[in-house]
Amino acid sequence: YHIGLEFIGPLVSSVEETPYPISTVIKGEIPSWITGSFLRNGPGRFEFGESKFNHWFDGMALMHRFHIKDGQVTYSSCFLRSDSYVQNAEKNRIVVSEFGTLATPDPCKNIFAWFFSRFQIPKATDNAGVSFVKYKGDFYVSTETNFMRKIDSVSLETKEKVDWSEYIAINAATAHPHYDRDGATYNLGNSYGRNGFFYHILRVPPGDGKNDVADLSGAEILCSIPASDPRKPSYYHSFVMSENYIVFIEQPIKLDPLKFMLYRVAGKSFHKVMSWNPELETIFHVADRHTGQLIKTKYYSSAMFTLHQINAYEDNGYLIMDMCCGDDGTVIGDFTMENLQASGEELDKFFNSLCTNLPRRYVLPLDVKEDEPNDHNLINLPYTTATAVKTVTGVFLSHEDLYNDDLLQYGGLEFPQINYTYYNARPYRYFYACGFGHVFGDSLLKMDLEGKKLKVWRHAGLFPSEPVFVPAPDAKDEDDGVVMSVVITPRESSFLLVLDAKTFTELGRAEVPVDIPYGTHGLFNEMS
Repeated sequence: YHIGLEFIGPLVSSVEETPYPISTVIKGEIPSWITGSFLRNGPGRFEFGESKFNHWFDGMALMHRFHIKDGQVTYSSCFLRSDSYVQNAEKNRIVVSEFGTLATPDPCKNIFAWFFSRFQIPKATDNAGVSFVKYKGDFYVSTETNFMRKIDSVSLETKEKVDWSEYIAINAATAHPHYDRDGATYNLGNSYGRNGFFYHILRVPPGDGKNDVADLSGAEILCSIPASDPRKPSYYHSFVMSENYIVFIEQPIKLDPLKFMLYRVAGKSFHKVMSWNPELETIFHVADRHTGQLIKTKYYSSAMFTLHQINAYEDNGYLIMDMCCGDDGTVIGDFTMENLQASGEELDKFFNSLCTNLPRRYVLPLDVKEDEPNDHNLINLPYTTATAVKTVTGVFLSHEDLYNDDLLQYGGLEFPQINYTYYNARPYRYFYACGFGHVFGDSLLKMDLEGKKLKVWRHAGLFPSEPVFVPAPDAKDEDDGVVMSVVITPRESSFLLVLDAKTFTELGRAEVPVDIPYGTHGLFNEMS
């Protein structure tokens, strides 16, 4: 039980944008081989005039760019000129409903409610504040509705709005696509109609990044998975991809679309639309990534929820899936502005109510014979204690914990990242993440899966963002390179931190002379 947590109000306060690049103060040394831009996204404005957003996620998307060259770093930031932003700014009040903030505000109680915007009957918001993504070589900012925005990755200028549903019969796509080595992008969407509720795996073909206009043409649905209960589809945030398979995890966080529509019409808040159902199982739907064919075997585990995948790969007829999981979907958290701006006992109480997310490995046998006997473990791999047992209804999976007890003192971990370029969908040894000893990440962690050993970067009052790994140009080992994170602090200047990924010690930092709010996800764009 934590007490005396530091006040984090400044991390969720509105800032001004910095549209023209400004220089930063370098301490230590930024390796000269790093050339490119670290792009990040997240909420950056929480009120217009007298009206305030109720929910952290509702804040207007602010895009950040750290441009790194020859050991020097410049910083710029721009608000996404979404329709929502433009209309609110013109009227100087909130006129477009976001998820926790109806235009007549009504505080929303649940982190997930915001993601419901995918079922919104009135127009979904285009305030794309979750991540930066790539389709056909072009950069977009994304949230979880049907709208994305193309972005100029140098000037951060907002380009055209893209509606997924104009290219393909889906309502929405996640903010966490996967990329294959040919440059194609995969994602997960859904549709809801007379035939019921479907989850769809999508593929957008490669491109050269030279498109003048946003272009998702050639997008196709690889595979459609009917919801196990069409009246209660599951919430999802990401999916699993290995060399030959895609796995959709149908988790027991359920949405009630009918309630949703009624609430929407009545203008009520939506936290009651989502329910955690621990009596239900978690179902793993496995599809061939090349043909879209679903594997007939039903794989399932006890109730858990997962937001972010770490990695997945195949080995000897098994699919190994590593992800951050939690066991209690009721306490996923009320990320309301009120809770985040609390102090003293109120803040401690809020933090202690949150679920600890921990890394786990599930292993799934790909070829289960009909005559296989029930009730014995089908997994025969020397390096995992995860099990898969054939039952009357399918194959029941039990996980292996990918950590030792020392992780618990850092509050578990989230926002995992790997050496994606060279090791995604392949056997790997390391991942990087934020430790959560506070409501927002307050440490950076490196996990070595050989022995589950941790390396930690943690300093009081510093709140690091999702770590992003950048491989060194002549890398031999998986962890040859750097880990970058934007460190926000209520105390002094925020800064871009560059750690040596191998030793997990600081190489240098670039201090930014303007305030930066706490953000969500980002990526590194290598530029020639």
